[in-house]
Amino acid sequence: MKIEEAIVYVLAERNGGLKTEQIADIINRRKLHIRKDGLPVTSAQVYAVVMRNTQVFCKAEGRIMLLM
Repeated sequence: MKIEEAIVYVLAERNGGLKTEQIADIINRRKLHIRKDGLPVTSAQVYAVVMRNTQVFCKAEGRIMLLM
């Protein structure tokens, strides 16, 4: 699945939101998104996706949450 979809999937299971490091860790452990280069998803990559998709995600109190 795309990384955007993986982030939504992870956050949909959590009510209070998660830090980018936690999201990346869950995505990697569950193998929800595999990068083309085979490296694990990073928290910086999660943050970049969140900042590009402000209509879906919001950042508050150091945590990422879904807007929908």
